Amino acid sequence: MLDQTLINQLKQYVQHIKRPVELVLTLNRSDKSEELQALGEQLASLSDLISLQIDAASSKRSPTLLVRSPDTKSEIRFSGIPLGHEFTSLVLALLHTGGHDTKQEQAILEQIKTLKLPNGVEYFEFETYISLSCQNCPEVVQALNILAAINPQIKHTMIDGALFEQEVSERKVMAVPSVFLNGKLFGQGRMNISQILAKLDSGSAEKQKNALNEKPNFDMLIVGGGPAGASAAIYAARKGIKTGIAAERFGGQVADTLAIENFISVKATEGPKLVSSLESHVRDYDVDIMQGQQAAKLTPASESQSGLIEITLTNGAVLKSRSVLLATGARWRELGVPGEQEYRGKGVAYCPHCDGPLFKGKPVAVIGGGNSGVEAAIDLAGITSHVTLLEFGETLRADDVLVRKLKSLPNVKIITSAQTTEVHGDGEKVTGLRYTNRETNIEHSVALAGVFVQIGLIPNSEWLGEPSGNAVKRTRYGEIETNSKGETSVPGVFAAGDVTTAPYKQIIVAMGSGASAALGAFDYLMRQETDESKSVAA
Repeated sequence: MLDQTLINQLKQYVQHIKRPVELVLTLNRSDKSEELQALGEQLASLSDLISLQIDAASSKRSPTLLVRSPDTKSEIRFSGIPLGHEFTSLVLALLHTGGHDTKQEQAILEQIKTLKLPNGVEYFEFETYISLSCQNCPEVVQALNILAAINPQIKHTMIDGALFEQEVSERKVMAVPSVFLNGKLFGQGRMNISQILAKLDSGSAEKQKNALNEKPNFDMLIVGGGPAGASAAIYAARKGIKTGIAAERFGGQVADTLAIENFISVKATEGPKLVSSLESHVRDYDVDIMQGQQAAKLTPASESQSGLIEITLTNGAVLKSRSVLLATGARWRELGVPGEQEYRGKGVAYCPHCDGPLFKGKPVAVIGGGNSGVEAAIDLAGITSHVTLLEFGETLRADDVLVRKLKSLPNVKIITSAQTTEVHGDGEKVTGLRYTNRETNIEHSVALAGVFVQIGLIPNSEWLGEPSGNAVKRTRYGEIETNSKGETSVPGVFAAGDVTTAPYKQIIVAMGSGASAALGAFDYLMRQETDESKSVAA
């Protein structure tokens, strides 16, 4: 199962285990059970603190690997073979079950330990359906595993949807990750540990708001945790000024990117891996990282009572800073047609790598003929029975090498000059879509099981309000206008990355602009101090 290089690396990791860990296998006669047994045997050989046993009653699914602590009674299950993106989840489950530090803030740890269950409920029983190709799933799996490792009243099972297709069908799972709590749908899509706790603990929002309001003033507050925000934070912290990051999630769109092959000096990597490295690098410095936070309003220093720039968060908390750097990035553009929202997560998807395996052997459509759309169609062609690619323009906009590859695939149909007008379904799932041929004005219907939307990005700048008066100036597309130093139209407010007018939305470009804007903001702060000194001297 595991090559010798990986085994040698794991031997170093398991040295952090402090207490016994039991691996319990529930197996059947399948090839997957043989694979899981081989994996379990390899893991058990790594440390005297790891034991292995086979118990058919340990899980209702086969094959399943239970990671259990005899000391704390914690239980974490993997139904399927936790390789691919989920191998890290397995390794962390071993470490955390074995007593290794989860590296969570003390406030988060206390919140997990003191969670109260509703009356009559013995356990919080979480089940997460994933696909091994999904780069969004591990964050959710690992967050729930941490909850289970810390609080024995919480149990969690990762379920490979491709291996348990009947369950997926019965529970109508059409997007991953899909999380169920005590048999009922809890949430879909990416969730971090703070967001999960907020849904479980009704009083957590007010506690969090109060804690944020008590934060001391920052010298530089960065809004957004993508590559631009991370780069800016490192450059700011190295200047020795008080730096903070308020972000809904660390990594931004990069966390949703599978293959990255144009990041200079790194021949090939994956989004989640790069995000992990970014966060680790930022944490090497004295940066206050506030995750799970979304900005709702910016108040310029000239309008605030504090005389500082203020960022109001969606939970009502207010953060104050001498300078602010906006790096809120962009998000996938939606079709905006009837049926899209109704069937979101029920056949309408935006991540082919995550949700593609759920449509194995079924017909799907990809909307969008740029690089992302054509790449999605190529990937899906290897999984699904047929792919229909619809492009609004007269020709595909993707790179020639991608278009040639797409056209060589036998189960792909390309339709140009096609305006998607409606997604339709049977009330539970997508059954097809309707589009209009823009040249003939004739409507057509296509029977489908899934629709993957890949039509570009929208800057995350709506929260700044109408671009008038003292608000940050933006283009008609919502992009923040900046100069070469990252300065915006509001004194002390800087911006970087995909939310700005930067013409090329690339990771490396965002990082560079984050560094430039941070240096610009630092220069602004130094000049302010000089001006204040002159004023006092006068």
